[in-house]
Amino acid sequence: MKLEDAIQQKTFKSQEQKLAINLLYTSNWLQYQYNQFFKEVDLTTQQFNVLRILRGQHPNYCSLKTIKERMLDRMSDASRIVDKLVTKGLVVRHECPNDRRSVNLLISEEGLKLLKSLDVIEEQMKDIFSTLSANEVKELNRLLDKLRDKE
Repeated sequence: MKLEDAIQQKTFKSQEQKLAINLLYTSNWLQYQYNQFFKEVDLTTQQFNVLRILRGQHPNYCSLKTIKERMLDRMSDASRIVDKLVTKGLVVRHECPNDRRSVNLLISEEGLKLLKSLDVIEEQMKDIFSTLSANEVKELNRLLDKLRDKE
C-alpha cells in the first residue's frame, strides 16, 4: 500500500520528509506484525529481544549493561523487562560475586525452550518481505545501513 493511501496524505514538503514518515510508518507496521505473533505466548517484542541476546550469550552469563547496549529499542527499560522475564521463569538472575550492585543474567532452560518454539516465527516473518526480491532485500539492507552511517 502506498504511504499516501495509508495515511491519507497526498503531498509532502519534500521527498526526505516522505521518507522519514514512510520509515516510521513501516517500522510501526512491522512492530505490529511481530506483536501479533508474540501475543499468543504472552511476550513483548522487547522481551523477545532480551531472550535472543541471552541465548546468544548462553551458556555464559550476561550483564544488564550488555543487554542495554545490544537491545534494538534503546529506550526500553531493560531492568523492568528482565524483571518480568525472571518472574515468568525465562531468565535466572545471580548476584555478581565481585560487585553486589551488579547482576549476572542467564536464560533459563524454559527460556531456551520458548525461543526454540518461536524459531518458526523467523520463517513466518519472511513472508512479510515476499513482495521483495532477494536483491531488493539486500539493497534495502544496504541503504538502511548507509542511512545510519552518520551515527
